[in-house]
Amino acid sequence: MKTKTLLSILTLGLVVSAFGQKPTVELTFTAENSGQYVPMDSILIENLTQGGDTTLYAPDTVLVLDYITGFGDNGVIDENTFSVSQNYPNPFKGKTTVNLVLPEKDNIKITCRNMLGIKLAHYENVLNRGNHSFIFYCDAGSQYLLTVTGKQKSKTIKMLNAGSHKAGTGECKIVYAGNNWNAAGFKSRKALNGFVFNPGDELKYTAYTDVEVTEIVDSTAGSQTYTFQFDGWDPCPDMSTVTDIDGNIYNTVQIGNQCWMKENLKTITYQNSTQIPNVTNSSDWAILTTGAYVWYDNDISWKDSYGALYNWFTTVDTNGLCPTGWHVPTNNEWKVLTDYIGGTDYPHGDELKSCRKVITPLGGGCMTSEHPRWNGYGQVYGTDNYGFSGLPGGNRKDNGTFDGVGINAFWWSSTGWFRNLYCWEGNVYVDFFPKQHGFSIRCIRDYYTISQSKKYQRRAKRLQRCRNFEIYL
Repeated sequence: MKTKTLLSILTLGLVVSAFGQKPTVELTFTAENSGQYVPMDSILIENLTQGGDTTLYAPDTVLVLDYITGFGDNGVIDENTFSVSQNYPNPFKGKTTVNLVLPEKDNIKITCRNMLGIKLAHYENVLNRGNHSFIFYCDAGSQYLLTVTGKQKSKTIKMLNAGSHKAGTGECKIVYAGNNWNAAGFKSRKALNGFVFNPGDELKYTAYTDVEVTEIVDSTAGSQTYTFQFDGWDPCPDMSTVTDIDGNIYNTVQIGNQCWMKENLKTITYQNSTQIPNVTNSSDWAILTTGAYVWYDNDISWKDSYGALYNWFTTVDTNGLCPTGWHVPTNNEWKVLTDYIGGTDYPHGDELKSCRKVITPLGGGCMTSEHPRWNGYGQVYGTDNYGFSGLPGGNRKDNGTFDGVGINAFWWSSTGWFRNLYCWEGNVYVDFFPKQHGFSIRCIRDYYTISQSKKYQRRAKRLQRCRNFEIYL
């Protein structure tokens, strides 16, 4: 009798829960180019021994094969069964979606608890028959139990948060996202049901990005990690540079699943061609409640070295500060960056700094007295491990005075918190100052849906794979 496999896209390291687990083989997929992370669109898994295939779609890159001897329960979803889908994506970062099928009108209660049983979020409402979607937001922990209860029916699923658990707000919520029988929530489950697998089967893994396809063939007997090697990867796919409305050109860099500008923003014009006010007077600057910019020390000669200094109000101005397709990063997006490099403690701040410094053991082009550069201070120096190339543009305080060029770097988030590097320390600091402060801006590229790109539409049609899934570019 064949071993019937039920597939679910879960986390590597999810241990036996209170509800019990089937035997599992866990496969983790990563990709890189010369040691740098490469985000994948999708991974096709084909069983060359028994036939059949299934696909992981970004951001899911971990496949768990839950196998039992005998015929498994396919768990087919139909409109006459009370059903709760596994959340997707899982693991998730900050938010994830759960679908609920109701065969009849019902008073539904949804409760999320952490692994200690503490209630984090609750939703209750009377819902009509149909397929209902919910979005769960949380950054307070790593594992959650979400329980859905109706008339004499209840189901619990386990969800995993792959984001940061150190500096989160701790606020969790469950938001109703609508009723739709054709929602994509059960897409993965339906696609995965019926995939047949025995330990030792020869599997073929094909990874797709926007510029390259590569594959690995292996006889899979147990849990392991596969790393795809790509050669033709651009640091930010299709966009090694970006140009703002004023014609300033910025280099870009791919760090994890994010695409960042490598340089501080210099624009003095919003996206819609509205001029950003240049407020040079200290007293006027101190009382601003709308967007404005200055050059450090009111001297435009600092522009090319460190960019402009903007108050926080520019980051949320509806006229748009960053180039089209880019935006000022949120606090959470900054967290994604620092989580990816290992955190905010020493030496991760130095890893984000440009290596340009008055005195540095790296020597060569890194050691310079010419701006832009970091002031010399002890043995602390930038190593620029990820190409972020952070430089100390200083700041303008909320009282209008200037301070810190060559010494410190401040970057706003659109949600008010900022990131800060000092020449004498190797940490990344996170804090909240009055919104009148003038800080540098680093823009980050937007998410977008593959269905919005003609090139991806052509390839998606050719491969006859998933539509409307999100990736970072």
